[in-house]
Amino acid sequence: MYRQGRRLRGSGFALIFMANGLLYNRLGVSMHGKFRGSVRRNRTKRIIKEVFRLHRDLFPPSCDIVLTVSPGFRLHSSASVLEAVACLGRSQWQAGRI
Repeated sequence: MYRQGRRLRGSGFALIFMANGLLYNRLGVSMHGKFRGSVRRNRTKRIIKEVFRLHRDLFPPSCDIVLTVSPGFRLHSSASVLEAVACLGRSQWQAGRI
């Protein structure tokens, strides 16, 4: 996945995706080893998964998706994650480059 998938970089995160041949998406969340604090780490994962569940149309269809989060990623609410992914997707997927 990491070698063959396409990678889009956002502010503090990267989105790696690859076609899976299924009719649905699958999501994985990967946290950098220096992302300290289990409460912060698990809250970030939970919010990312919730954004994915509620806004599947923002992600490319029929893909396996891994969202890697770096320690510099600042999360204030699900709206901040939604906006970060939407900006990334708007500029790439809807422009037909992917």
